[in-house]
Amino acid sequence: GLFVWHLKNTGIRQIPCQFVHLCRVANNRLITFQYFNFLKRMYVTQYNKDLSQRAKPKSDSVASPFCDLQRLDQEKKVMHKIRPISPVHQPLSKTSNRNELREMKSAAETEDSVTQVRAQSKEDRQWKEMKLQLDDLPGILARLSKIKLTALVVSTASAGFAMAPVPFDLTCFLLASLGTGLASCAANSINQFFEVPFDSNMNRTKNRPLVRGQISPLLAVCFAASCGVPGIALLTLGVNPLTGALGAFNIFLYTCCYTPMKRMSIANTWVGAVVGAIPPVMGWTAATGSLDAGALLLGGILYSWQFPHFNALSWGLREDYSRGGYCMMSVTHPGLCRRVALRHCLALIGLSTVAPVLDITTWTFPVISLPINLYISYLGFRFYRDADRSSSRKLFFCSLWHLPMLLLVMFTCKKSFLDKEDKGDPLGGSHGRAMEIRLP
Repeated sequence: GLFVWHLKNTGIRQIPCQFVHLCRVANNRLITFQYFNFLKRMYVTQYNKDLSQRAKPKSDSVASPFCDLQRLDQEKKVMHKIRPISPVHQPLSKTSNRNELREMKSAAETEDSVTQVRAQSKEDRQWKEMKLQLDDLPGILARLSKIKLTALVVSTASAGFAMAPVPFDLTCFLLASLGTGLASCAANSINQFFEVPFDSNMNRTKNRPLVRGQISPLLAVCFAASCGVPGIALLTLGVNPLTGALGAFNIFLYTCCYTPMKRMSIANTWVGAVVGAIPPVMGWTAATGSLDAGALLLGGILYSWQFPHFNALSWGLREDYSRGGYCMMSVTHPGLCRRVALRHCLALIGLSTVAPVLDITTWTFPVISLPINLYISYLGFRFYRDADRSSSRKLFFCSLWHLPMLLLVMFTCKKSFLDKEDKGDPLGGSHGRAMEIRLP
């Protein structure tokens, strides 16, 4: 009984010690919530630099919105690829984690580079693989020949024909207009053929057919030849040799003089003004067969009108012209550009006054044309004084409606052929032929 009593007493005494020992063993084997949070904070603070949880800086290169969406998707994929934290009971090795993170970064970078290369190669294929379709050919040829500029050339030639002091001949008028239009198409096509490497650097001309590869250079040259040769032949044989010679000279002046001078000297603006002044002279010679004071007056009006028109246009395109390597007054001599525009605006007033002196119009023409000439001169003065984009744009848009209105007023104030016949003016050449047509 004493032995049993001794065992009971010792067991009761050892129960607290055994309980403490069991708690220690449980603490060594189990992980509490506080201890897990402590390990988590330690891991994040030690490896925060290696984790890919920071915002990716924006690239400097300007990409399309589709490329940005692809990059966002790839970044999302990379973020999802981050592996979870390894269990705590396993030993954490710094080298292994860093190696895994480096591998993940390298894989993401390679995927980005591969997708970028694929996108670029796709864009290159879309740029180069442009096949010519017959439905698109008329529009491409119209842009190759600068159809709007050709229409302006034909309209000024028609005005010269209408201002001639002879009876109106419809057949001669149509032949002269068609030949002038074909010559203009040929000159513009050759101009674009020569300026392909320079037009590609300008925003205004980078979408031209030859620059984008929509048409081959051989086809452009063939189109220019198919327009130029029939056009000059039509003017020479169907109208008169003088008009054909003026058309051939204008093509030569535009393609072989004006085009290369655009990259050499600011004198190209004056040469280009001569090119634009020849079409109304061609219209006059087509009707009369002679080159007289009336033809020179019409050429002078077109010559002076082009300076406020083109100088105002080039003022807003100075960055493009400098990027393309063109030597323009607005780029190299901005003060001269504004002065020349103002001078020729005032010259239009003087040329309008000379018209009745040369017995081409009545004296009502300088009176009626004075308001529109004063208005364009006022805008030319504003352009000279302010020298900003707003004043240049106003002058340019005014020149667009000023020329047709001036020619229309000039035509309405034209002296009739019967008045000159009553005065007994000497008629020769085509004038005599015109009288034979009128007389029974």
